[in-house]
Amino acid sequence: MKFLERYPEYIAFRNRGKNNEDKEGPEQPAMETVVSESTPEELLESGYRELRSALASELLQQVKAASPAFFERVVVELLLRMGYGGTQEEAGRVVGKSGDGGIDGIINEDRLGLDVIYIQAKRWDADVGRPEIQKFVGALAGNKANKGVFITSSGFSKGAVDYASQVNHRVVLIDGPMLAELMMDHDLGVSTKDVYTVKRLDTDYFEED
Repeated sequence: MKFLERYPEYIAFRNRGKNNEDKEGPEQPAMETVVSESTPEELLESGYRELRSALASELLQQVKAASPAFFERVVVELLLRMGYGGTQEEAGRVVGKSGDGGIDGIINEDRLGLDVIYIQAKRWDADVGRPEIQKFVGALAGNKANKGVFITSSGFSKGAVDYASQVNHRVVLIDGPMLAELMMDHDLGVSTKDVYTVKRLDTDYFEED
C-alpha cells in the first residue's frame, strides 16, 4: 500500500465513491482531483516499469564508468549466464590486450572448441560505426569463425547495423539499452530488493458439491 500511495491515481481510485464533504466544518475550497480508471494491478505494473527503467539507466551509467577491462569481463560473464558455453567450467575467457586481432573474449560452446563465439566489447559513449564492424568481421574471418557478438555501452550507426545484416558471418549487435536489459534479466550487477506477490480470489475453493 505504501508503494501504491506514491501515485495520485491510486489515491483517487481508493477514494472514489467516498463522501469527502464535511458538512459541519467551514466550507473548504474545491480541489481538482484527477480520477484514474487504472486498477491497482495496472498501477503496480506501471510502477514496476518505471523502477526498471530507472535501474537500467543507473546500471548503464555504472557500466560506462567502469574500466574497459572490467567491461570485457562483464560481457563474457553475461553471455555465460545466458547459457552460452553450457555447463562447462571456464567455457568463456577474456582475451584482453593480449588479444587476437580485435577479439576481446571467446566462449567455447562445446568442450572440443568446435563451435566458438567471438566477442568484441566497446565501452564507448559515441555510436559504433561501420568501420568497427568491418574490423570485427575481418577478425572473425582470420580466426575461421562464423559467430560473433559485438557489445557496446553506446549504440550503433545505421551503416553498422546494415553492414552486420548483410555479411555472411552471423554477427549479433547489442547496444547499451539492450545490455542493461539483459543484465537485469540475468541478475548481473543487480540484486533483488523487494518482491510483491499479487494474489487473487480462488473461486474454485468456495464451490460446494
